Amino acid sequence: MKFLRPLTIRSSSKGFTLVELLVVIAIIGILVSLLLPAVQASREASRRIHCANNLKQIALATLNYEQSQKRLPPCGLVSILHDSTYDVEIIHQLRGPQLSWAVLLQPYLEKSTLGRSFDFNKTIFSQTGNPQAEFVPTYLCPSGAARGRYFEHPVLTRGKPIAKGNYAAYVSPFHVDLQLVYPGALLATGQKLSRIEDGTSRTPVFSELRTLDQPHDERGAWALAWTGASLLAFDMHPQGWGVDHDGSGAGDSYLTDRQVAFQANPDSRGETQRPNNPGPNTDTLQTCFESYRQEAVQAGMPCSPWIQVRGVKGYLSAAPRSLHPGGVNGAYLDGHVSFLVNDIDEFAMAYQVSVNDGQNP
Repeated sequence: MKFLRPLTIRSSSKGFTLVELLVVIAIIGILVSLLLPAVQASREASRRIHCANNLKQIALATLNYEQSQKRLPPCGLVSILHDSTYDVEIIHQLRGPQLSWAVLLQPYLEKSTLGRSFDFNKTIFSQTGNPQAEFVPTYLCPSGAARGRYFEHPVLTRGKPIAKGNYAAYVSPFHVDLQLVYPGALLATGQKLSRIEDGTSRTPVFSELRTLDQPHDERGAWALAWTGASLLAFDMHPQGWGVDHDGSGAGDSYLTDRQVAFQANPDSRGETQRPNNPGPNTDTLQTCFESYRQEAVQAGMPCSPWIQVRGVKGYLSAAPRSLHPGGVNGAYLDGHVSFLVNDIDEFAMAYQVSVNDGQNP
């Protein structure tokens, strides 16, 4: 008797060898490395558009404020002092309520009710309910990483937290404390739109700010009317700003030339606050403590401490900053938004920021 053997089915397919598997993994890795930059670039492009849209909304709120109040909003509620030596009005940003333009614009932003929470008769450090600690979506750029960051100091803010944002206003082509002599778009006194002699489409009013993940750094503190927190100045010195008879940097000609239209000084070339400025002039802060100064430099946000000098011999200024490759978004007084490149011509930028220079770049 013969026994039948069980039928054996043999597969003709073969599994992957180790070499083939490694080749497949390598190909996938190459494809991912090629696609990842494109995905990241697409995401950054979306974030940049989002930032630009926020700036447009802020600029339109400014125009709505002007329509309602018949003048542009103040850059902040701060004190104005008279310097009798030079017969000039200077800004003292550490006195007064110190509430910024961003607080004043709250009622003019769509869907915003936060403005009703502020008492303009109190300082920013004495507000009931701490509305200055709220994050405002319109004031946040997705690339800026400001959400969740606060400016807080036991002395300077009296221990009160101030939420950070990513936008600031231009107040002068020169210094923040001399904005009433060399004005930009927003001034502590406010000004009529008719004073913008160079045209609203040529005058930048807002740009972007970066924040440092450091509670003692005021940059981006949206409700605070301080340099670097919500105020920008370009630091282009005017003509005649040289060394005067007592050895200071004010310049004798300041006394006679300060009433004329702003004219840029060639000696300032290379020392202005262009977008993402790496130096030599850096953001002038009330803080910029030694404990984190190197951290700020490494983050591409160099700063220097303010040395208690204001006015003609002061130097309060700060640069717009962003993480967008190559520059920052900027909003103009007519409501349009443009991209300001890092290597923008310094003189063209200074004349754009100035509202009464007679130049139309």
